[in-house]
Amino acid sequence: MKNGNRLVRKTIYALLTVAFAAAGVWSSGARAEDVPAKKPVELQGAGATFPYPLYSKWIAEYAKVNPGVRINYQSIGSGGGIRQLTARTVDFGASDAPMTDSALTQAGRPILHIPTTLGAVVLAFNLPNVTSLTLTPEVIAGLFLGEITSWNDPKLVALNPAAKLPKKPVTIVHRADGSGTTAVFTDYLARVSPAWKEKVGNGLSVKFPTGLGAKGNEGVAGQLKTSPGAIGYVELAYAKQTGLSVASLKNSSGAVVQPTIEALTAAAAGLSKREGALEGDLRLSLVNSAEPTAWPIASFTYILLDARPTDAAQGAALRAFLDWALHDGQAFAPPLHYAPLPKELIKRVETMLKAVD
Repeated sequence: MKNGNRLVRKTIYALLTVAFAAAGVWSSGARAEDVPAKKPVELQGAGATFPYPLYSKWIAEYAKVNPGVRINYQSIGSGGGIRQLTARTVDFGASDAPMTDSALTQAGRPILHIPTTLGAVVLAFNLPNVTSLTLTPEVIAGLFLGEITSWNDPKLVALNPAAKLPKKPVTIVHRADGSGTTAVFTDYLARVSPAWKEKVGNGLSVKFPTGLGAKGNEGVAGQLKTSPGAIGYVELAYAKQTGLSVASLKNSSGAVVQPTIEALTAAAAGLSKREGALEGDLRLSLVNSAEPTAWPIASFTYILLDARPTDAAQGAALRAFLDWALHDGQAFAPPLHYAPLPKELIKRVETMLKAVD
């Protein structure tokens, strides 16, 4: 029996020795409590508020299956995300608006744009006793240019004859910070309104002719919620979360559409018809799509990362997370009012991620 116990002890000791050696611990005199726990890989990200509800869900779900990776994401706006990535104070940035050529030059290194989901910028409004509203590109431009100032303006009444539009001033609410949502919205207005393009233009931050500014999509939604007579642009998830009414829009084909998952998917469906769209760097605009059923203010949102990460472990962890987001993570998009990426786009992104070194 003693010989048997001695054999068991020798076997256990041998196994522990191998385990400790594999963990980088000296086998001689080592104890289990001396083995250092594997340090989690930490990833810091910052940027767009547009996808924050989905990114928060992804990070929570990913932690369940990959506890060795900790991801922190700060929802500070696309402009802030681009600035922090450029300054290398985060491991990844996030933006609804692709970086401009000048911003990429300023970064001084290759930055990849990885589309993660499709979202809708909507016109949310707070109008007592009115829950249904239809708007055209011309009327939206008129509102945000400050040319339509009352809810009973003849142009609004003509579009909404069944609505009891009050004789009440229109309050415009817009973003006050550098915002990808603003870039998407003003890109749309610049494409559908020559007057807007000439007087205001488009970008992460523009000088709005009228209205109140609020920080983040959550700030705009909060301002709208507490301001009867107000209208503003927000990402759909924020309008849904705060119970705001959302206007239907007339798209480029003349159809009146609502911001459904199907309408968002339709906005991206035309990509395969655009020559070279899936062969470049994927800095793409989906606004004012020619697809008959498309939501006209749709957008990809992007994770921005270094093509040549300086930390190999963090780079590998970020690629693994993005691969999960492109596949398993897409199932979490529709319940939060985002649309999954087209399959052909996912294949293109897979190729891009494999090239990261």
